[in-house]
Amino acid sequence: MPFPFFDAPAREPSQFVGFSGNAIDRQAENRDETSLPRALADPSARVLLSRAGRLHLKTTGRGLEAYHSVEEARRLEARLDHAVLLGMSAEGPVIMAPAGLDAEQLPDGLKAIDHRSIYVQDLFGPETMGELAQGAALLAWHANHRFCGRCGAATEPRIGGYKRSCIACAAEQFPRTDPVAIMLAVTEDRCLLGRSPHFAPKTYSALAGFIEPGETIEAAVRREVLEESSIRLGRVVYHASQPWPFPYSLMIGCFGEAISEEIAFDGKELEDCRWFSRAEVRAIIAGTHPEGLAIPPGGAIATHLIRAWALTS
Repeated sequence: MPFPFFDAPAREPSQFVGFSGNAIDRQAENRDETSLPRALADPSARVLLSRAGRLHLKTTGRGLEAYHSVEEARRLEARLDHAVLLGMSAEGPVIMAPAGLDAEQLPDGLKAIDHRSIYVQDLFGPETMGELAQGAALLAWHANHRFCGRCGAATEPRIGGYKRSCIACAAEQFPRTDPVAIMLAVTEDRCLLGRSPHFAPKTYSALAGFIEPGETIEAAVRREVLEESSIRLGRVVYHASQPWPFPYSLMIGCFGEAISEEIAFDGKELEDCRWFSRAEVRAIIAGTHPEGLAIPPGGAIATHLIRAWALTS
């Protein structure tokens, strides 16, 4: 007899959000000091190059190409000694390396596009976008952990970019992922959406916040909604998650049952927060809202939460 909690669609909701299409075989149990050199020596290896949060792309007659050969990466002065081995794809090893040239120094046939714009414009397929999320998060972590937190000495990358070791005291650091709760507070026919000052004009989204040490996902969902809107939640259910490489987070998407309705916010973190009816949200999704309101890009987990609720009959 099957377990009832496996009575769900074969493809869970997390597989439909942006950055979720990573098909890399990470081979985590086999990483050692030879992993990256062996990958760089493989003729089939493909390299993603990034600098200052911008991917360096080749322009071809077919459009933009994300991958470079190892030889091409060397000619572009990539810092291959600081590269990270993402793993093996069906075509061979996939590597992401810090680019050696500034965007202004790129030769003809190359252009630099920031990671967020690549995501918003959906420039590549799911597998490439998933590899971008993995590599960008790792490079950002390395850039932020160049010195030892114990003694202050310099650290060096190890085992293909999945560890840093202190050259003085041998302390080890490992890549981190910051958990973020993102939640849609709902009643039977209304949902709570907020607007941050840094959003695109007229865009509203689900509320979100970092999960703190010693806190469950459900407790973080309730706390963040209460802090940002003064709305109290009862039951909380998980819906989906999303890798978010800005710089290295995991968005954990939930629905929360609102048990109060009066909104209050301080105008700092949110410049607006209000209830929307299901009909109103459907109009936003359709692009027919009378105020011209919008929700985040289609790949965003916030939009998947909003659509999952609004389009449920």
